[in-house]
Amino acid sequence: MASFTRAEIGRQLKKNTDMMVAAAVLGIVLLIIIPLPPLALDLFLTISIAVALLIMLITMFTTEPLQFSVFPSLLLVTTLYRLSLNISSTRLILGEAQAGKIINAFGQFVVGGNYVVGAIVFIIITVIQFVVITSGSGRVSEVGARFTLDAMPGKQMSIDAEFNSGLIGEEEARDRRRKLQREADFFGAMDGASKFVRGDAIAGIVICVINIIGGITIGVLQKGMGMAESLQTYTILTIGDGLVSQIPAVLISTASGILVTRATTDASFGTDLTRQFLNFPKILFIVAGILLIIGFIPAMPGIVFFILAGCAGFLGYSLLKEQKQKVIQSREEEAKKQVQEQREPENVLQLLETDPLQIEIGYNLITMADDKSGGDLLQRLTVVRRQAASELGIYVRPIRIRDNLQLPPNRYVFKIRGEEIDGGELMPSHLLALNPTGQDVVISGIPTTEPTFGLPAWWITQDMREQAEIDGLTVVDCSTVLVTHLTEFIKKYSHELLGRQDVKELLDVVKETNSAVVEELVPDLMTVGEVQKVLQSLLKENVNIKDIISILEALGDGARINKDPDFLIEHVRAALARSICRSLLNAENKLQVITLHPKLEKLMADSVQPTQLGPYPVLEPQLARRVLEKIADVVEKAAGRGYAPVLLCSPRLRLPLKRFLARQMPSTAVLSLNEIIPEIEIEAVGTVVMDES
Repeated sequence: MASFTRAEIGRQLKKNTDMMVAAAVLGIVLLIIIPLPPLALDLFLTISIAVALLIMLITMFTTEPLQFSVFPSLLLVTTLYRLSLNISSTRLILGEAQAGKIINAFGQFVVGGNYVVGAIVFIIITVIQFVVITSGSGRVSEVGARFTLDAMPGKQMSIDAEFNSGLIGEEEARDRRRKLQREADFFGAMDGASKFVRGDAIAGIVICVINIIGGITIGVLQKGMGMAESLQTYTILTIGDGLVSQIPAVLISTASGILVTRATTDASFGTDLTRQFLNFPKILFIVAGILLIIGFIPAMPGIVFFILAGCAGFLGYSLLKEQKQKVIQSREEEAKKQVQEQREPENVLQLLETDPLQIEIGYNLITMADDKSGGDLLQRLTVVRRQAASELGIYVRPIRIRDNLQLPPNRYVFKIRGEEIDGGELMPSHLLALNPTGQDVVISGIPTTEPTFGLPAWWITQDMREQAEIDGLTVVDCSTVLVTHLTEFIKKYSHELLGRQDVKELLDVVKETNSAVVEELVPDLMTVGEVQKVLQSLLKENVNIKDIISILEALGDGARINKDPDFLIEHVRAALARSICRSLLNAENKLQVITLHPKLEKLMADSVQPTQLGPYPVLEPQLARRVLEKIADVVEKAAGRGYAPVLLCSPRLRLPLKRFLARQMPSTAVLSLNEIIPEIEIEAVGTVVMDES
């Protein structure tokens, strides 16, 4: 029962540590006001020394500054604590001519019967802390804060580059950014906190002067002491008080200097010191030789130098022998490892892994992905992934960029799961000039075709840019060309990039905030694979799936009626009618449509038959070709007049008609009457009519 009670007490203390710390800080402030008896002052001075020792030892065992990130605030609290004790001890020294055993013992030990020597020792300790330790650590903190802030953009870009290349995950990238911000905050706080210690040293000198002058005055005028007795009494107490305060201050100042001057490492200060200090055993032989030579000088204490020379030589010999044994041991381990690797079967499972999306580049394009060479491609890939999430509603996994020496030097290719899908060629030292208006322009560049939209373009040099822009051309750099191509590539093949695992992770994210929507649908009504098929079908027709809540709710309602995939796709599209229509509006907020002649629509609807790919219009080959030509002709004429029309048909025919046009006219949007919302203004710009023959 007793052990249980102690455990409960321990848990309660851990739970309320914030309240205890707040109470302790308020207690420090009360020490300034409340007079302390000598015994209590001894207790609090002992705590001050113990805390200073603890802080110094912690800094020696940390491996990086952020492991003790509370140090700047702790420095303020300990400084306030020491000043509070100074005030309490001053009250006792001046009021009662005594301040407890610790202060008296420190004063007697240091003074040693001569208070002039004691005063000089105290002044030297204070000057060492003020001029050397505190000033140096403050300067290091200031420079560290400046360099950390200056290096933040480069470090953040490095984190983004590693994240985009797939070397680290999203969680690790977030942790690194958070750590980088904390590091900048820490050095900035240390820069200001070092001023506390400087002020503490000045306050200690002022308090000592006040104690001595005030003590002599009180002793002579009020207590009837002689001048010599008063000077000795109050000087000893004042020096003891100053030492009791300055020794913890020196320890904490030293800890501050150790913390801010240490580089991030994987070992403590002591381990690093011994490992690096004794890392060059040959130097110890040189030191031993010099000490031995100095020992033979007649005026020197030869025995001391001979002993140190012998110790240095023996230590160097031992370390050199140990290094040779380590080299031999490492070679043996390397040989054993090679033999073991030859015996073990090759792990081919890693060779089976493929990236969802990958970019391969020729060797002339490597500088575009190299931060040190000024390339910004890796950073711009982050923007592409964010744009995909915003415009399509899908999470594109980190895009890997690999150099491929088998490619032409200026070529790049996009691969989906290891298969080459698209690509283009760039000229890294040139700019691409586009002619979006189609006007006749004479330009002395290298003719080419823009890889994204197939527009005529020219590669021009940097000095030709100004003239090209004056002529009305759009000039972009190589990274912009590749990123634009990649953006359109992701839009076109987003349905292939959306894997089953991606859908599972998407559902998990939705479940955190809308658990009812997911739990009602998966796995009772639909599987993850069935949800994936619906989302892929929407993406294939350039429908944004960012409103995943509405999609899942529509699937939950539709799956109770009919689980046919085609029915669910049309049911979801009806739920997304507003966003689908608005994405197809022109600049005047009108929906420009092309309709089918009633006879043609009836012909197409009557020809729909079930197939392995779903309902599909089954027409005679010649008739199917004529229908495609008529639709393409009307769409082309409308586009020539500056329209961007969509094909409007009955709900029953929409999905079969889209499949019918998918191969020849994949970019043509097909809407059903059910997907037209009332507030949309429709403008008919053409009708597909078949010849009577």
